[in-house]
Amino acid sequence: MRQKRLASLASLTVLIATAIAPMGNLRAETFAEASETETSIAQSVAVGICPNQLQQAIDTTIGNPTFSGAKWGIHVETLEDGRVLYTHGTNQYLIPASNIKILTTAAALQLYDPLSPIQSSNLGAWVRTILQRSHNGYADTLLRGIGGTQAVRSALGRLGVSSDYRQADGSGLSRNNLVTPSALVDILKAIVQRGHGKEVFYASLPVAGRSGTLAGRFQSTPAQGIVHAKTGTLNGVRALSGYLEHPEYGVLVFSILVNQPGQSGQRLLNAIDNIVVRMASMNSGSCSRRF
Repeated sequence: MRQKRLASLASLTVLIATAIAPMGNLRAETFAEASETETSIAQSVAVGICPNQLQQAIDTTIGNPTFSGAKWGIHVETLEDGRVLYTHGTNQYLIPASNIKILTTAAALQLYDPLSPIQSSNLGAWVRTILQRSHNGYADTLLRGIGGTQAVRSALGRLGVSSDYRQADGSGLSRNNLVTPSALVDILKAIVQRGHGKEVFYASLPVAGRSGTLAGRFQSTPAQGIVHAKTGTLNGVRALSGYLEHPEYGVLVFSILVNQPGQSGQRLLNAIDNIVVRMASMNSGSCSRRF
């Protein structure tokens, strides 16, 4: 049985008192990611496609000459049986921006009970703030409080997750963070299949068109309401990793990372959203034979 290690969390309480503003008074820079995504829209036409056509559809999006200098890493598979629906650069190390918060929060939930107290709140509430609002201060402080990057590596290793990542901070602000899409998918699968705090983690992710940093994305598309995912934003970096509750093919686990210095963030966001809408638009009625 896990120990809650309340004494360690009590020391974290002292640390956060000077490191972070109260939850009700988040600093303006906390919403840098949210403001980036509020104007993002999926521009692809929501036409149903067969899963066998997903490869071509995504290849067309990322193969646009606009992205000739981009490094893309994409991995999509089914949660139930691990069937790979799409993969491109899946083992390539890329800057993940705030997708590194997936590692920070997933590890914390393996080490502590979600109800473990932090200041006047608890770990579960912190995880929700970190994932929903992409709060950088909370994420960096949480990482220090649980013991740093080595603690993350140890906690995720016990879940059977590979070490295909290099974590420099808890928030993703550092460009020294590197991770592969396959590692992110492995973490996302591990926490919902056998991890502690899986309900808290899943419920804390932004929902497409409805909450958090995804509230302004995917509205009036097939992806609205069925994508639970973490966004990531830095100059020249965009990321989206999480789950898609497909009505016909079950839960899909995906990670989409793109690094292209100098490229418009809006173009990168639109391309990612187009890919996700294509995933959500799959249906067997568009197939000449069953998937």
